[in-house]
Amino acid sequence: MIIYPTMELKGGKCVTLHRGRLEEPAIYHVDPVETAIAWAGAGAEWIHVTDFDAVAGSGNNDALIEKIILRARVPVQLAGGFRSRERVESWIDRGAGRIVLGTLPTRDPDTVKFLADRYPDQIVVALDIHQGKLMTDGWTTPSAIAPEDFLASYANSPLAGVLITDIDSDIDEPDASLGVLTGLAGQTRHPVIASGIVREIDDISRLKYVPNISGALVGRALFARDVDLTEALEIARPEPGEVARFI
Repeated sequence: MIIYPTMELKGGKCVTLHRGRLEEPAIYHVDPVETAIAWAGAGAEWIHVTDFDAVAGSGNNDALIEKIILRARVPVQLAGGFRSRERVESWIDRGAGRIVLGTLPTRDPDTVKFLADRYPDQIVVALDIHQGKLMTDGWTTPSAIAPEDFLASYANSPLAGVLITDIDSDIDEPDASLGVLTGLAGQTRHPVIASGIVREIDDISRLKYVPNISGALVGRALFARDVDLTEALEIARPEPGEVARFI
């Protein structure tokens, strides 16, 4: 299982949100570029970055993200405000390893399928779930499409993965969130990346054994120092298989 150390950017700063509320960010006073470099140095295979200013349509952190891509020297999975083919292609050209799409897949599935065919293994489709409903527009608008039907509509596209966030995981019901994730992961052939569920190191141990979970985003728990990245990476590594003995 891949651990994606995660930073969410707003106004050039690393932040986290409570239940997706852009107006209530918790700010961490760290240098985003140096933080990404440190994560790579600790052994991270990928880094995930979300641009909340782009999500809100109030600007962007493009220059900062370009520095992170250049200096971290590990692939960056980028999310936030990707609502056109042109923006997706622009960031792939600028070196983003993967692009995460949340709103576009519900509004323009043909474009998303075209992008997945053109950039196989670089397009990730996001499902943001709140009270069982698929949310769009930065977690603000419920979609009429059931999450299961949404997954089925992309079954034949060469996606890099499906990123599933249970928005309700911000409340104290981690077992319920794991149940939501497990149920949806069983309904897609694409590898699933879990988001919003890792609060402590034991959560990684549990996720590791859920079928079809290929990775987990870990953000707030890293910044709050509830999870140590080196320990998380070690736990997430596959167990060595048994080797046949020669007699």
